[in-house]
Amino acid sequence: MGSPYWIGRVTEAFLAALTKEELTYLSKELKREPNRLEKEIIAAEWSEHCSYKSSKKYIKKLPNEGKHVLIGPGYDAGVLDVGDGYVVTVHIESHNHPSAVDPYGGSSTGVGGVIRDIISMGTRPIALLDSLRFAPISKHESANSDSGWLLKNVVKGIGDYGNCIGVPTVGGEVEFDASFADYCLVDVVSIGIGSGKSTVRNTASWGDIIILVGGATGRDGINGAAFASKKYERKERSAVQIADPFTEKLLIEAILEGIESDIIKALKDLGGGGLSCCLSEMSDNLGLGFNIELDQIHIKESGMSPIELMISESQERMVVVVDPTDAKEIGQIFRKYGLRFTTIGKVENHGNLIIKNKKRIAAQLPSHLVANAPLAYRAFKKPAYLLDLNRRQPPVFSPLDLSDTLFLMLSNPTIASKKWIYSQYDFEVGLRTKLQPGIADASVLRLDNGKHLAIKLDGNSKHCYIDPYNGTLGCLSEACRNITCTGATPIGVVDHLQFGNPENPDIFWSFRQAVKAVTDFCKFAKVPVVGGKVSFYNETNRGPIKPTPVIGAIGLIQRGRPVLEARLKEGDTLFVIGNTLEELGGSEYYEFVHNFTGGKVPRVDLKNDQTNRNTVLYLVNNAKVSCMHDCSKGGIATAISEMAILGAVGFELDVDRIPNSCLSLEGILFSESHSRFLIGTQRPDDLENILSSVDGLIFSRIGKASNAKVSFRNEGKCIIDTNIHELTFHHNAIERIMIK
Repeated sequence: MGSPYWIGRVTEAFLAALTKEELTYLSKELKREPNRLEKEIIAAEWSEHCSYKSSKKYIKKLPNEGKHVLIGPGYDAGVLDVGDGYVVTVHIESHNHPSAVDPYGGSSTGVGGVIRDIISMGTRPIALLDSLRFAPISKHESANSDSGWLLKNVVKGIGDYGNCIGVPTVGGEVEFDASFADYCLVDVVSIGIGSGKSTVRNTASWGDIIILVGGATGRDGINGAAFASKKYERKERSAVQIADPFTEKLLIEAILEGIESDIIKALKDLGGGGLSCCLSEMSDNLGLGFNIELDQIHIKESGMSPIELMISESQERMVVVVDPTDAKEIGQIFRKYGLRFTTIGKVENHGNLIIKNKKRIAAQLPSHLVANAPLAYRAFKKPAYLLDLNRRQPPVFSPLDLSDTLFLMLSNPTIASKKWIYSQYDFEVGLRTKLQPGIADASVLRLDNGKHLAIKLDGNSKHCYIDPYNGTLGCLSEACRNITCTGATPIGVVDHLQFGNPENPDIFWSFRQAVKAVTDFCKFAKVPVVGGKVSFYNETNRGPIKPTPVIGAIGLIQRGRPVLEARLKEGDTLFVIGNTLEELGGSEYYEFVHNFTGGKVPRVDLKNDQTNRNTVLYLVNNAKVSCMHDCSKGGIATAISEMAILGAVGFELDVDRIPNSCLSLEGILFSESHSRFLIGTQRPDDLENILSSVDGLIFSRIGKASNAKVSFRNEGKCIIDTNIHELTFHHNAIERIMIK
């Protein structure tokens, strides 16, 4: 027999995305048949996007404890202790499906959502970073016609939203690959800062009131969570939310003032699933029940049904819990900032989410049941395509002029300068940005206690496609190398694991390999995972994206310690730390220059990786180096070229002095072996003495910076002869492509 609860008008366009097994489980737990509204509430929360029902049992095993970790995964943001009573918060989110439909609106609302996750922890957002994936945009490759349009509007959406709310976008990374055709990935990370006392304690008592504050609830973003939990087949514009950054700015200030006044007891952002997810999760976490009156919600348009009100994902909204005696004060704060707010309910001494419409019960569900979806079992098996790739031997490539090859590599949009992107961001607002984007391997922010925070995002879908385990391990190594290059010690990572349909055993096998890599690296390096996200169903009718784990590494630079750039300086002597192996599988050289997919991807020796990082940190902290850059995409030839371009200075490089076990010059120049660092120093003898004292360290003095001439020499013969102006021209390829 169905539920007697009254829900009013039902819009037939809605369809609760629950499986037959989930409906059976739900009815058994309720001991009755759920009504339509209850099904829609449950469907929103049990969607893959919100419940993590396929991935939860795997990601719960990730190492998440460390001396700096105050709050780890499972909350709106991770919280790290940076000393002197200060904390930083960090969170990563994606808006992939919405950005493919509406790149400007989708990316904007992605920024707004991750910002609200930061203020939910009681901290002020101080920085944004983005990680983006698109199909090729260069004429060299078979360009996707939508890719340039998507890139242009995603960048504008991120830039406009961050610029409007006064939070700087200080860095990021971009990769181009054909698997993202007709689609894109848009990940955004936000960093916040506050005092340990300011973090919201998230407690409540029977009788507390529940307030909805911020933007009005409308029909935008309906079924957004369900939309993100299935294959991207068509442009469902109604599932994309509408951004209002000006309301967001007011919301930030009002919420932080309420926290400072110590009157906000609990706080949560309305993200995926809208009120359905926010209220059920909040109620479950507090261990108390919520009685909600839908009639009290301030709305954008009349005639909205209970289902629409509960699953709308309209933006710039938050739910606040306060003591009734503080209702007047919090109301004064919200009115001061011109924010709309309404009391929509009360905390009760039961464990249910009770939704009333026109004074009559429309839904009544145990909050714990709603907030904890039954876990999904997913089969897994090693993909057959990997067998084919492993058998595939690289063809004998026709000899190319190495100067032309270097120019082609530097013009590859994945490697080329991203100035066209970051110049659209206000990266200095707030006066915390220590290094502007593009001049160092990681973004560096000033903290209030005199220390600095470094953060970098890294990913490599080409490596992860060929070898998901070693590809993901390499992403972790690269992210940690990059923050180390600025002088930071890693204190935590956030991960975002992005794949296709988890119901496909091939894809789920790759996901499990990525999780194993994160676990192995973080346990060995003793760097905890403080937050993250899993995003499935990233595929179109063309097929799934390549596996795309994105790793964000967070590092701390102690007070008074140097902050290092990658800019090569006149007179610098060049050293390399680490060995170069014949590991061209998934490299930009194979894929971009020769259109070949396959080969052996770079492997990470965890012990050597840590030894090299520790050595580099010692050198930075003892002022023995003037610049530093890691070797990654494009290999050592592009890495040293990037350093030179930044410094507007030429160099001479002795290729035969680079430690290697390669079979070709191309391997030495363009292999993407991990754990390698390029160092510039004005004190070469001192540096060499220190490096010689490190047991087992592989290193070499390989060249020197001077004037504008660029020369790569091998056994006395010049194999690349050019100048810094030529390198710079080719490195600015994205700007030429995008403004044509």
